[in-house]
Amino acid sequence: MTEKLQQTLRKSPVARWIALLLVSLSLLTGYFFADVMSPLKTMLVENSKLGWDNEGYGWYTGAYSWFNVIFGMLIIGGIILDKMGIRFTGTAFIIVMIAGAGLNYYALTDGFIDHGIGYDFLNGFWTKYSPSVKMSALGYALFGLGVEILGITGSRMVVKWFKGKEMAFAMALQVALSRLGMFWVMYQAPRMAGDEQIVSRPVAFGAVILVFGLAAYLLYVVMDAKLDKEETIDLSDEEEEFRLGDVFKLLGNKAFLYIAVLCVLFYSAVFPFMKYAPDLMVNKFGVLAKEAGDIPGLLPIGSMILTPIFGLFLDYKGKSASIMMLGSLLLIAVHFGFAYGPASSALAISLMMLLGVAFSLVPAAMWPAVPKIVKEQYLGSAYALIFYIQNIGLWLYPMIIGSSLESSNPGVTEQIKNGIDAHYDYTTPMLIFAITGVLGLLFAFLLKREDRIKGYGLELPNKVSDDNAKG
Repeated sequence: MTEKLQQTLRKSPVARWIALLLVSLSLLTGYFFADVMSPLKTMLVENSKLGWDNEGYGWYTGAYSWFNVIFGMLIIGGIILDKMGIRFTGTAFIIVMIAGAGLNYYALTDGFIDHGIGYDFLNGFWTKYSPSVKMSALGYALFGLGVEILGITGSRMVVKWFKGKEMAFAMALQVALSRLGMFWVMYQAPRMAGDEQIVSRPVAFGAVILVFGLAAYLLYVVMDAKLDKEETIDLSDEEEEFRLGDVFKLLGNKAFLYIAVLCVLFYSAVFPFMKYAPDLMVNKFGVLAKEAGDIPGLLPIGSMILTPIFGLFLDYKGKSASIMMLGSLLLIAVHFGFAYGPASSALAISLMMLLGVAFSLVPAAMWPAVPKIVKEQYLGSAYALIFYIQNIGLWLYPMIIGSSLESSNPGVTEQIKNGIDAHYDYTTPMLIFAITGVLGLLFAFLLKREDRIKGYGLELPNKVSDDNAKG
């Protein structure tokens, strides 16, 4: 048996990293489309034909999590992953992503705006939001369903191929490669829209590259199928199969619950912020609309470089819980800086780079910590539950920020649509993000305390504590 295992793909470093690269490329295309509208917000609001405003944009952005939260699809997706495996789950939900992206694109085209299919129906109810906002939101909701479950699948893939090896580094590298998509879209999307501000153009491009993401994943499927043929997985040592009731067991684990809450707080202070960051650059720092994503694009660049480095540190030195606390502290400093700091481009660049450090520290520590506190057979469902709780924040926060931005800037949207040189004051939204960071720090502290009590090994190097007891 040992000789056989030595010949498997998992034992080949080259094969492991190729497998990681293929899945990371699929995630990269997803990250591109996830943020494709972020650097276009200023253009969307200025385009009176589309009928967008801050509340509509916040509602659209929150739609990312509709299916994931309201219908519990992330939990169902985790069960599908545990039952059907990595190959089926990833392929099926990339196809869902492509379908959603297509609807999102259609909603921004003249073909739809000029009373195309679905326009009159969507215009017949809830007239607070334009038909373009509603159709875009429906497409983004489908896309969000697909990309979140693909993210769970990607985490499960790393555990399958890298457990007992460079797991934290592999997870960090996967995140880093995926975030290249965020950098790419922040820089490219407003330039693709051009001076004519044709926002449908970069959205169409984002939908097309998802097809290439599907092709990369299908190549991974071939490798994964070969690995399963080479290795006979003995489940006799595992306990019973996953049952829905085990979701409630996971929620009874304090350490798991603290990680889940920390996750929703941390990501709610980063991802929704990034939806508004390009517009913040235009309104507070005087950046041109076509260059709105340049400074926010520094965040993924910093995290691409630092996340793998922090992953290696965690593999060999540990300190996961402490690093989560440090990342939360940096998050607080960044948002207070954006709220009260001067309108200086140098400050904006510095704060965005600091946020990139925080965005590298917390995920690098958080995701490899999960296998230390839950049993391997439940990992798919554990990641799904964390992503589900995270999506509650990704659903609510954009709407809260959009509403607070509109209410704290009365009349500004109308002035902008009428061609008046008016600007939004972002102080209130930034304070909301800063308070969220404070709550994240609290739960990072609770997690460190629980680890000290239960001995999960979160402060120990990953390469030493892979086999620690799990609760």
